[in-house]
Amino acid sequence: MQAPVRYSADVEVVKPDEDRTIEQLNATFDTILETVANDSGHAVRSVHAKSHGILEGVLRIDAGLPPELAQGLFATAGEHKVYLRMSTNAGDILPDAVSLPRGLAMKVLDVSGERLAGAEGTTQDFVLVNGPVFQAPNTEKFLGSLKLLAKTTDRIEDVKVAASTVLRGVNKALTAVGIESPTLGSLGGAPNVDPLGETYYSVTPFRYGDHIAKFSVAPVAPALKALTGTEIDASGRPDAIRETVQSEMAGIEGVWEFRVQLCRDLERQPVEDPTVQWDEEEAPFQRVATITVRPQDSWDAERVEAVNERMRFAVWTGLAAHRPLGNINRARNAPYRHSAEFRQKFNGCPIHEPTTGC
Repeated sequence: MQAPVRYSADVEVVKPDEDRTIEQLNATFDTILETVANDSGHAVRSVHAKSHGILEGVLRIDAGLPPELAQGLFATAGEHKVYLRMSTNAGDILPDAVSLPRGLAMKVLDVSGERLAGAEGTTQDFVLVNGPVFQAPNTEKFLGSLKLLAKTTDRIEDVKVAASTVLRGVNKALTAVGIESPTLGSLGGAPNVDPLGETYYSVTPFRYGDHIAKFSVAPVAPALKALTGTEIDASGRPDAIRETVQSEMAGIEGVWEFRVQLCRDLERQPVEDPTVQWDEEEAPFQRVATITVRPQDSWDAERVEAVNERMRFAVWTGLAAHRPLGNINRARNAPYRHSAEFRQKFNGCPIHEPTTGC
């Protein structure tokens, strides 16, 4: 196995017109934010608007990690309180019969170290989805897809439900012959799986102290692994996923591994193209911590208000040692911040970074 690549600023390649593309992404996200807020009277996130569960747990960083893994947040063994938010990726609140990829956002509290520019507080955020690659190779292609989705925001809900049923069938047929389509999944053709059994990926790369890495969160508790691939029947149940997670977490102690995939070849594991899956035989995922969540009410009203309404999750909230890398990550900075500011202003609800005490 090759040694991990050393991080340096020149691993990123910034195109001359990138700022203009990001401005257009901001404008498109604005369309989604404003449409949903004006239609419903309440502002939600421009992506991953619908939450299915809010969990509180503990991140335990492994002791005795080798130097290449003992980096940034994971340089020191210990425990941190965490919040987990499970979601799906649309920017409007859809019935769960519209089957979309799952998201998992994690906020780690009381993290010490040099912060990214503009990263308030002392938290470290990780934003992941249940697939190993992104749907677009660059910001230009992503902008095109986002403009199409913006046109359907908060519209023709019945058509979306019907289309999702068809797309799920097409996606299953393709998967059966070894073809995976992130695009079909993002349009409503993802399997309607239980989020508690899924493995989640950062998809995009990040600085990992002296190195470069992607991240993953994988279930290891037997009760969670038993749910892997289990599909939820959402017929006539607009919040079926939330109800299922709430019922299951009442009796499950959830344990996940937090894993790191170190880049070992910049040609085969590129920084700028997140549609390229890093081969796990060449760059294996390695455990650096566990996440433990005791049985709890995953839709506790007080926690939902505190986390879902009064917090934001963003890849640019955290340590300089885990700086987001690549054009998709660079394009996520301004829209995430703007989305939170819009929610705060429209809802009259302050958004802040928490500490252990609040």
